[in-house]
Amino acid sequence: MFKEFKAFAFRGNVIDLAVGVIIGGAFGKIVSSLVNDVLMPAIGVILGGINFTDLKYVITPASGDIAEVAILYGSFIQAIVDFLIISFSIFLFIKLLSSRKKKKEEVPPAPPVSSQEAVLLEEIRDLLRTKQ
Repeated sequence: MFKEFKAFAFRGNVIDLAVGVIIGGAFGKIVSSLVNDVLMPAIGVILGGINFTDLKYVITPASGDIAEVAILYGSFIQAIVDFLIISFSIFLFIKLLSSRKKKKEEVPPAPPVSSQEAVLLEEIRDLLRTKQ
């Protein structure tokens, strides 16, 4: 059972997937920071100083030791914008990779190298044609 697991775990696809997940997590943090720290404040200023994370609908206000109950729709809007930007940037990255891969595939293969026997036979054929 250990050998089967080792064969599974160290196959190329599993390792590539693990690396992709780790890089994707780090990339997600970068894009989340871009959205939260750069884009959303700018959008908030454009929309009149709105901070999206503060937007909420209070169902029951706080009283004494009881915390308020609220629907945090601002955080939901933030998450949607975050998702859209991350998915669009990943789309652009995948498109870039696939276009590079396509360019590599479009390179015409080198003409097949003939064996020395074939080259000699072609030379003999050409000489016989010139004699006729």
